[in-house]
Amino acid sequence: MVGPKRTPLYEEHLAGKAKLIDFGGWEMPVQYAGVITEHHAVRKQAGLFDTSHMGEIDVRGKDALAYVQMLITNDASVLKDGKILYSPMCYPSGGIVDDLLVYRYDLEHFFIVVNASNTDKDYDWMLEQVQDFEVSVDNVSDKYVQLALQGPLAETILQRISNVDLSKIIYYTFTHGEIDGVPCLISRTGYTGEDGFEIYCSPEFGRQIWRKILEIGAKDGVQPIGLGARDTLRFEARLPLYGNELGKEITPLEAGIGFFVKFDKDDFVGKAALQTQKEQGVPRKLVGLEMIGRGIARSHYPLQKNGEEIGFITSGSFSPTLNKNIALGLIRADLAVQGEVLDVLIREKPVQAKIIPSLFYKRG
Repeated sequence: MVGPKRTPLYEEHLAGKAKLIDFGGWEMPVQYAGVITEHHAVRKQAGLFDTSHMGEIDVRGKDALAYVQMLITNDASVLKDGKILYSPMCYPSGGIVDDLLVYRYDLEHFFIVVNASNTDKDYDWMLEQVQDFEVSVDNVSDKYVQLALQGPLAETILQRISNVDLSKIIYYTFTHGEIDGVPCLISRTGYTGEDGFEIYCSPEFGRQIWRKILEIGAKDGVQPIGLGARDTLRFEARLPLYGNELGKEITPLEAGIGFFVKFDKDDFVGKAALQTQKEQGVPRKLVGLEMIGRGIARSHYPLQKNGEEIGFITSGSFSPTLNKNIALGLIRADLAVQGEVLDVLIREKPVQAKIIPSLFYKRG
């Protein structure tokens, strides 16, 4: 029996006394000092994440732009060299294959970052879509370690060991430079609702950079952060998670990310189905919920109104920033009204929750 995969930083997680779990086939740290402690560290100072389990796929060739345009719902033609785009990637049904980041090197070279548990599935899907496009599509995930430094002090800390002016890297752009003397791709992106950077380098240098950032950021309170706080951070900022807010049976319009579906561009996979749904109106909507009764609404708990099932929880937890229990739920569109009170079935017992704005946290 094959065990879970490990990132090149596995030994650092052991040394940091992290609690490890299986996450999508990867043995990853869920926490070090504790989820709430780590959550507050990212909101107030900075936190360092091992995100090396994420997938990286290279697209090259004279039809690279046309191919990427067909693949994703967002408009890659607006990208300039050094810019990054977020987008869903859909099935013909309009359901979501994955959500991803597209980095443009130039007109014939795009670098696509996908979710860890979806890498093989996404790569197979991308290969199927090549058809008559003159492109090469390569899974290059093994060639990278990926780290994320997130939080209000991220730039200050990283600048101490970088040879590029990080203030010149604006949100959703990237450059190449050195971190502690190591050649890296550095992007101003993240998954926490805070400012920060994602760093890509060759696997043999991952442990060096990990240690150096923790060393030079120690006086500022930087901490290693596990998947537990990664989830509460992204959830407060209403950043969707595949398998929760996104999936094969959920469209971008239902998930509340319709802004990233550009109907005015040429054809893309899923366009016809999404156009029909837009015209007819979405049957379900994603809403924010605050628990009125006691209890935490967990993913896939049923949601009811007057005893009738009207949807389900996609994500739910205690919010360390807001100090309350909150959730996201996918429900019948006609009931998605601010202030509406619903019932969450927690261990088959109805517990009241109220619909509130779903952007629970916004920095600044």
